Amino acid sequence: MPFLLMILLTFVPGLELRASIPYGFFGTDVAWPLVFLTCVLANVVVGWIVFWLMGPVFLLFHKWRWFDRRVWPWLERRQDKLRPYVEKYGEWGVALFIGVPLPGTGVFTGAFGAYLLRLNPRKFSIANIAGVLLAGTAVTALCLLIDKGVVGKDSLLAKVFLKERPAAEQVVAPTEEIPAPAAP
Repeated sequence: MPFLLMILLTFVPGLELRASIPYGFFGTDVAWPLVFLTCVLANVVVGWIVFWLMGPVFLLFHKWRWFDRRVWPWLERRQDKLRPYVEKYGEWGVALFIGVPLPGTGVFTGAFGAYLLRLNPRKFSIANIAGVLLAGTAVTALCLLIDKGVVGKDSLLAKVFLKERPAAEQVVAPTEEIPAPAAP
C-alpha cells in the first residue's frame, strides 16, 4: 500500500516528487533507496505519458472554436516560461526546468512546455530522465539531511518540502487526565 500511495502522489501535478519522496521517507517503513527508485521511475513515466498525450488531446480540443480563441492563445503565452531554457540549453534546459523542485516546475510543466515548443521526443526523453533524477536526488538529499539532524525540522527547507507545521503550532495532547465534574 505505501508504494501505491507514493506512485499516486507522484502522479499529482504540483506535488510529484516533492510530496512522494518525503511521504515515502518519513511516512512509511520503506528503505530510502527503494523510495527514491519507486518515485523517480513513476515520475519519469508521468513525463512520458503527459508528453505523448499532448498531441491527441490538442487535436481533439482544436475541434472547438472556444479552445482556439481563448485557451490556445493562453497556452502559447505560458510556453514563454520554458522557452529561454530551451533556446539557450536545448534539452538540458528542459532537464533543469524539470529538475529544480520549485513551484511551477516539474515534469508536468516540463512535458507540456516541451510539447508546445516542439521538442524532439528523443530529446524530451533525455531531458525528462535527467530532470527527474536531479529533482529526486535533491529531495532525497534534503530528506536525508533532515533525518540525520543536519537540517532542523523547523527550518524553512523542511517546511517547504515536508509541509510540516512548526512545533509551536502543533496541538499537544494533555499529559494528565482532566477530572470529571463532581456529581451534584
